[in-house]
Amino acid sequence: MSRIFISDMPNIGWRWGYIRHRLVQWRRRAQARHELQGLSDSTLRDLGLTRCDAAHESTKPFWMA
Repeated sequence: MSRIFISDMPNIGWRWGYIRHRLVQWRRRAQARHELQGLSDSTLRDLGLTRCDAAHESTKPFWMA
């Protein structure tokens, strides 16, 4: 059985970096949308959003920007 080393696969580094970046981005997006649901109307107004805007944004799947 032969072993595979990272040096034998030069593209694995940037690919793993891209996958990790995407996972972190999705997690942050999901968390922000969850927090958006809990904001008060006055805070939403300060942000320039309505309750309807917040509801629409918070129902988007985590992979959609």
